[in-house]
Amino acid sequence: MKKIKYKGIYSALVTPFKNDNQIDEKQLRELSSWLINSGIKGLLTNGHSGEIFSLSMSERAQVTSIVRDEIDEYIPVISAVGAEGIPEAIDQVGLMKSAGADAILVMPPHHWIRFGMQSDHVIEYFSSIGKEFGIDLIVHVYPAWTKASYSSNLLAELAKLKWVKSFKIGTREISKYDRDIAAIRKSSVDKTILTCHDEYLLASMIQGVDGAMVGLASFLPELIINLYDAVSKGDLLLAQKNHSEILPFKEYIYGSEDTSVEAHARMKTAMMYAGILKNNLVRLPVNKTDKLEKKKLKKLLKDSK
Repeated sequence: MKKIKYKGIYSALVTPFKNDNQIDEKQLRELSSWLINSGIKGLLTNGHSGEIFSLSMSERAQVTSIVRDEIDEYIPVISAVGAEGIPEAIDQVGLMKSAGADAILVMPPHHWIRFGMQSDHVIEYFSSIGKEFGIDLIVHVYPAWTKASYSSNLLAELAKLKWVKSFKIGTREISKYDRDIAAIRKSSVDKTILTCHDEYLLASMIQGVDGAMVGLASFLPELIINLYDAVSKGDLLLAQKNHSEILPFKEYIYGSEDTSVEAHARMKTAMMYAGILKNNLVRLPVNKTDKLEKKKLKKLLKDSK
């Protein structure tokens, strides 16, 4: 098994569709290659940006298999898994590993979001997957306001697990974000931390993370790479300049909200008008971008040139 250091900018891929609602393999291949050629360090399939919950299990494996086949074998492909319990998680992880995933982004089960969970539940969940497959695991840290929010102490315990290699942190509450990062760093210096705060990249990067894994990097890869490079070099003025180029698009796609399925639809529309995708098709019940938002986007793209 290849050893991967999860650092730099990773794109959370959108999933292109055809008019018949099927996965568009040609567009997916073209998007994957373009992103890697832009300097992206690795690709996440089946994340929220990829409309994971509108895809069947076989389609999630299909997406992962296409991406793995398209890009260089040394570029990591990570697949997200969203399951309701250990048996289902093991089934999903096995499917994604067979499809070519190098690592698994482990989302919290939905019932944790609704009802909460005990710390030992979380440790057992990750340990069971790790013991079964020995595959790299990335912890998807949900917002602090959800019942599936992991405490800083729990993150420190997860960092001690040998299968856990990185944390995709979307805490979205800055004081807890500080504590979470400090707890992980203290527990294990070998584990990396990636921000997934599409809505405030600069603010979350300057906290001392190892990179980002975000949907916005499917649309603006070079701008986000430049932003992280400036932050890494300690050049705050350059980072602010880079961020100012990202900000108008971020505001169009996300506004001041947390990421949502409607935001992913807007991002597909932005990618279509920028010539990255051939269409902006999404699956129901998500709505396509309306005419007013398209008009705003066209002006934004024109003004950015």
